[in-house]
Amino acid sequence: MSETSKSLNFIEQIVAEDLQKGYTEKDLRFRFPPEPNGYLHIGHASSICLNFGLGLKHNAPVNLRFDDTNPAKEEQRFVDAIKRDVEWLGFKWDTERYASDYFQQLYDWAVVLIKKGKAYVDDQSSEEMAKQKGTPTEPGTESPNRNRSVEENLALFEAMKNGEFEEGSHVLRAKIDMTSSNMLMRDPIMYRVLHKAHHRTDTNWCIYPMYDWTHGESDYIEQVSHSFCTLEFAMHRELYDWFLDQVYEADKVRPKQREFARRNLSHTVVSKRKLAQLVEQNIVNGWDDPRMPTISGLRRRGYTPESIRNFADTIGIAKRDNLIDVSLLEFHVREHLNKIVPRVMGVLDPLKVVITNYPEGQEEWLTAENSPEDEALGTREVPFSREIYIEKADFKEAANKKFFRLKLGHEVRLKNGYIIKAESCTKDADGNVVEVQCTYDPKSKSGSGTEESLRKVKGTLHWVSVKHAIPAEIRLYDRLFTDESPDTHKDKDFMEFINPNSLEVITGYVEPSLATAKPQERFQFQRMGYFCVDPDSQPGKLVFNRTVGLRDSWAKIQEKS
Repeated sequence: MSETSKSLNFIEQIVAEDLQKGYTEKDLRFRFPPEPNGYLHIGHASSICLNFGLGLKHNAPVNLRFDDTNPAKEEQRFVDAIKRDVEWLGFKWDTERYASDYFQQLYDWAVVLIKKGKAYVDDQSSEEMAKQKGTPTEPGTESPNRNRSVEENLALFEAMKNGEFEEGSHVLRAKIDMTSSNMLMRDPIMYRVLHKAHHRTDTNWCIYPMYDWTHGESDYIEQVSHSFCTLEFAMHRELYDWFLDQVYEADKVRPKQREFARRNLSHTVVSKRKLAQLVEQNIVNGWDDPRMPTISGLRRRGYTPESIRNFADTIGIAKRDNLIDVSLLEFHVREHLNKIVPRVMGVLDPLKVVITNYPEGQEEWLTAENSPEDEALGTREVPFSREIYIEKADFKEAANKKFFRLKLGHEVRLKNGYIIKAESCTKDADGNVVEVQCTYDPKSKSGSGTEESLRKVKGTLHWVSVKHAIPAEIRLYDRLFTDESPDTHKDKDFMEFINPNSLEVITGYVEPSLATAKPQERFQFQRMGYFCVDPDSQPGKLVFNRTVGLRDSWAKIQEKS
C-alpha cells in the first residue's frame, strides 16, 4: 500500500479502489440528501464535509437532494434553512434535486414491479403485518394478500393513487422473502396512502414512496456513484441493492451504498425528533437557539464555518460510533476566532472604580491594538476618565500573593492605560464592596515611552469608562445538558438532564467602539471570552451571545461537583 493510500480514510479508500477497478473521474458523483423536517445539526456537518470534500478532491459534482417523501413533517422553511446552512459552511452543490421530482418515475417503476409479480397491495392492518414479520430468529409468515393477481394489484394500486382509500388502509409491498435473516427484506412497504398536501406537489399525490424505495432509485436517476450514509442504514444496503436490481441497466453507473459511523457530540442530542421536542416545549427559543447543536444555532452563537469544518476534519470518518467531547468543538472555534477577531473591552459584572487624583471632568482617548494576531485589524481609540468599571472578581480587600489583580495597597495596570493603586473601598449595608477608590501614576501611560510606562506590575485588568460605557444585554450560554450522553439512559428521559443554568442573561457594559456593531460580528472581550452580536440587537440596544470562554472551564466545574 502506498503512503498516499495509508493516509486516506476508509471512505476515500473505497473511492480510490473503485477508480482503480474501472471507474473514471467522470463517473464520480456524490450527494447530500437531508430530509426537510428540521434544521441541520453538527452531525450533518460531518456528512456535508465528507461528500462535498470528496467532490472537491475529485473535481466531481455533488447534488443537494431533499428526501421529501413525508409531507406530514416536511416544510419549505426547513428546505430554506438547509440550503442556507450548506452555503454558509462554504460548499456549492452542482444541482438542487428533490425526491418529489421523481414521484412519477418511482410510480411507473412500481407498476413494472407489480407486472413482474414482485410487488403487491396489502390491506391488512399494521398490527397484523407486524405479527407476520416474525423475529430475528424466527421467519415471517406470508400475507394472505401476497398472491393476488397482477391485474388486481394494478387496479388496487391505481385506486390508492387516485385517493380512493383512507390513510393506513392499503400499502404496496415488495415481494421478496419472508424467511430472510434480514427482516428488512421481509416484504417491505414501498408506498403508503397519505392525504396530506406536499410542500412542492401540493395535493397531486396521495400516495408517497417509502425511504428505502426512494433513496436508491433517486441515486440511480441522478447517476450518483457513491451513496454514503450512517451505520444505522447498514442493514438497508441489501434492500438498496435489491431495488436497484429491478431497474438497473448495464450501460448506467450503478450507485454503491457504504456506511460510516455517527460522531455523537457530548452534552447534547442530535435526534431531530428530540430537537423538535426541545423547541415545541419551549426549552429553547427555536431551532437557531445558540444552545442547540444545529448549524443555525452554532452560527447565531458565533461559530465560524471554518471552525466547524476543522472540527469535522479532526474527528474524521470511522467505522464505529463514537462520543466526541464538545470541548473539542469549542477548541476549534476558540482557535479560529483567536486569529481573526478584534479585541475589545467589556465588563460583565461591574464594580465602580474612582481614580481620586485624576482631574474631574477630564477625559482622554487611549490608542489600543485591535489584535496581536493580525496587524491588518489596526488600532482604535478607547476613552478614559476619572470613573471606570472593572469586574467585581478583579478586586479583593486582601488576598494572598497568588492574587495578581487589584487589592488594597497594591497596583495593577489598566489595559492600554495607566497603573492604578487601590487605596480604599466603600461598602453597602450588607458589607458588599460597591466602590473602590484608587490613585493613578500619571507617567505610567502605556506606550508613552517614559520610564514609568515601562514599569512592570503583575496584574493587568480590562475596564470601561463609566461616562462612555454602553449597556448591553449579555447572554451567557453553557451546555444544554448536564450529562454527556443524555439520550442513552434506558431508565431516564433525556429531558431529565436539562441544565437549568444553560442560559444566564445579564447587563454588561462595553466600550463605545461597539456602538455600531452589526449582527453576527464577532469579538474577543479581553480576559472574558468570545462574543457575537445577536440578531435581536437593535440600534441603541446591543445584545451579545457568548460563543465560548477563553479556556475550557467545564472540566474544572465537573471536578468540583
